[in-house]
Amino acid sequence: MAAACPCGSGASFAGCCRPYLRGEADAPTAEALMRSRYTAFVRRDAAYLASTWHASTRPLDVAEGLDEAEWRGLEILGTTDGLEGDDAGTVTFVAHHATGAISMGQHRETSRFVRVDGRWQYVDGDLS
Repeated sequence: MAAACPCGSGASFAGCCRPYLRGEADAPTAEALMRSRYTAFVRRDAAYLASTWHASTRPLDVAEGLDEAEWRGLEILGTTDGLEGDDAGTVTFVAHHATGAISMGQHRETSRFVRVDGRWQYVDGDLS
């Protein structure tokens, strides 16, 4: 049986986020990019995170802090625009994580995305 994708889509990793992380395809929607970025956090793939982070807001060291949390699940709460014909969109999500043997937490955010040269890019987000 194929391994499930960490993004929680229900699809296999090979049929979901892997082509994006490998650069074989571009995420067609803001939500697909959000899911693939979550998967990149799970896999500690700083190069993919950097390549999908808008240049105006990308930190100098994307890898900083990647090892601090063990990501345990993603819930997409809603999206606004961000479809194949759009130039911008938002995705509201909750990412569950552990930061030690017993410390559980959540990261809640409404992320903003824009399409640059036909590719979705993460701009920034509002924490809630």
